[in-house]
Amino acid sequence: MSGNRTQEVAQRTMPTGPVLRRTGTPSHHSSHSPRHSRLYQDDSEPESTSSQSEPKNERVTLVVGGKRFTINPAIFTKHPETMLGRMFGSTLSPPLTEKGEYEIAKGMSSAVFKHILDYYKTGSMDCPASLPVQDIKEACDYFLIPFNDKVVRTPNLSDFMHEISNDGAKKQFDIYLTKTILPVLAECAQKGERECHLIILMDDDVIDWDTENPPYTGEEIIQRVYSSELCRFSKYFENRDIAKEVLREKGLKKIRFGVEGYPTTKDKVRIKHSTGRKEVLYNYVQRPFICMSWEKEEAKSRHVDFTCVKVKTDINPEAEAATLGASNLPDHDVEPND
Repeated sequence: MSGNRTQEVAQRTMPTGPVLRRTGTPSHHSSHSPRHSRLYQDDSEPESTSSQSEPKNERVTLVVGGKRFTINPAIFTKHPETMLGRMFGSTLSPPLTEKGEYEIAKGMSSAVFKHILDYYKTGSMDCPASLPVQDIKEACDYFLIPFNDKVVRTPNLSDFMHEISNDGAKKQFDIYLTKTILPVLAECAQKGERECHLIILMDDDVIDWDTENPPYTGEEIIQRVYSSELCRFSKYFENRDIAKEVLREKGLKKIRFGVEGYPTTKDKVRIKHSTGRKEVLYNYVQRPFICMSWEKEEAKSRHVDFTCVKVKTDINPEAEAATLGASNLPDHDVEPND
């Protein structure tokens, strides 16, 4: 009986908690008292807290036009092709203000930016008539958002179509420049020319000049291009203006883009009574033309250097003295002989 009671007491006094492992070597009189509990480490796994498993609801503050917009940046990263999508989707953090805010799009109104946020939330923008279409277009270009009829809705249809046409004209002229105009410019450059005067004709235009009496077209050599599409494109002033902007961006100078009369076929042939020479009259059509230059030293081309050559001659001193003496005599009238 005494042995069983001793075993029960031993089982009651055994620890029921987690197993403790000694991390140090206590002295011979040390015990498991709380005073020496710092020498032990708990081998059990820590319990996971709910704050570690739940994602944080991150919010950022954007300042546009003096107004603050507090937004979850996740709506931006869903559109990685846009400027805000790149800004908040990359590892590079944009600069913060002293208040921990992001100040972006300086000069843009908060009213325009409000509709920009609508694109990130719904995929489209319903703009009122009071909001200029040009401001919306500039904002879309800045934030790299598509500007088309699927994204932007506005009652200002005329202004909206004008901006769409401007974008289309710029892209279309780039195609014309590469496929139609550039080969002619390269051909002129290979001949040593540094400027080009280009006439744009329709595909069905017929040129029939008299070989002995061609029409006078000035000192410039005019290059011909046959393209009905480019001819129709060039009839609009806005398209010509955008085309000149594209050429300037590519470094070309002295750009002129207009419409002029160009001789096509012979109208009549007549003989001048005063000279007896044949004169040919031509029919003219109005066609677009482009003039441009890629000359680097145009100022030096207009300057001509002259060299004065010194010539040494042997002059008789007596003849020189006689000449100087005669030049010093007073002027007098010469009487005519009877």
